[in-house]
Amino acid sequence: MAREITAEIISIGDELLIGQTINTNAGWMGEQLALVGIRAKRVLTISDDKREILQALTAATGDVVLITGGLGPTKDDITKHTLCEFFGMKLVRNKEVEARVVDIFVRMGRAPEDILEVNKAQADLPEGATVIPNERGTASGMWFEKEGRVYVSMPGVPYEMKAMMTATVLPALKDRFAPPTIVHRTILTTGLGESMLAKRIEAWEDSLETERIKLAYLPSPGIVKLRLSTYADSDAVGAHERVARKATELYTLIPELIFGEGEERLQNVIGRLLKDRHQTLSLAESCTGGFVSHLITTVPGSSAYYTGGVVSYANAVKMEELGIPSDMLELNGAVSQPVVEKMATGVRTALRTDWSVALSGIAGPDGGTPDKPVGTVWIAVAGPNGVQSKLVNFPGTRELVIERSALAGLNMLRKRLLENG
Repeated sequence: MAREITAEIISIGDELLIGQTINTNAGWMGEQLALVGIRAKRVLTISDDKREILQALTAATGDVVLITGGLGPTKDDITKHTLCEFFGMKLVRNKEVEARVVDIFVRMGRAPEDILEVNKAQADLPEGATVIPNERGTASGMWFEKEGRVYVSMPGVPYEMKAMMTATVLPALKDRFAPPTIVHRTILTTGLGESMLAKRIEAWEDSLETERIKLAYLPSPGIVKLRLSTYADSDAVGAHERVARKATELYTLIPELIFGEGEERLQNVIGRLLKDRHQTLSLAESCTGGFVSHLITTVPGSSAYYTGGVVSYANAVKMEELGIPSDMLELNGAVSQPVVEKMATGVRTALRTDWSVALSGIAGPDGGTPDKPVGTVWIAVAGPNGVQSKLVNFPGTRELVIERSALAGLNMLRKRLLENG
């Protein structure tokens, strides 16, 4: 097997250390490195301080050192100057990059003579570095090599860094190091938490060892991703077959929990099922406040099946727009089975759709009672064969209750669609 290639990620920025900005870059970079066979062994977050940066660069032991942040035009962005000191280089004006920077500002409506020198200085780059084009901004990336180690410096702006990594850095790293090929397959599940899911598939997980396959649990609110990974060595076909065989077993073991693979989202699955059936959807949301509608409409082309929704946050809206009798609300409360079922049938009738989903609950942090604590949510799905509902309870913050409720509603609809062919 080829030698393992390792990487370290250095994230530069005071805003990361004080929590002003969440360091999502490092997690994404680690995931992308793993997909090409490079193992991220350390993530280091440091301040915009020359001494800290130099210490981090000196202490790095990975084959690859990826650096993000500190490449902006302001005085606190010192990464380029520090890299010059570390590699013994000087800054020189790259005329090609300067022309591109000028073009960016001209296209934004600024006259060439009005472009500030501080912006043009984005083209001042270490003379011995290989320039990595930035197709989404003015700060170029830089590739250095020293003592067999590769150092890559990129902007901290996520969409700029991701474009560089995808288009240039990852392909170049594969060519440079020829890391061992890794076969990945990610199964997406919903409806069961990580610990309960692990218990459910325990025996299957134990069987992976003989196939030389590793399993990673990747949980997020309402969803647990199961990533199967194995080294292909010299037998890529055999590696794919081993992973495919175990994935097939998983589909047999927990078919009701699996909704897709890879980067697919639950709302995309819903959209595909509705389009295939030439059916339509409407929503009635209370506690989720339109979040389910937001998820549905993030899918391009959702207008083909999504008609609209009613955010019936107040009881008056439930009565006036969805036809819920006042005595039903008084007797049962807004968070109840009769009310949520009437919400579902009411919006389905009003908007003349094949399917509808309704949610009513207590997202918190206030409003809970001993009988209906915070996190209590009723969900109903109405369709051609009537209405079904269920009671769920989601712990966590208000945001987590809303997100988990929305995903639970979509998953309930997914199951009903599959049951109805």
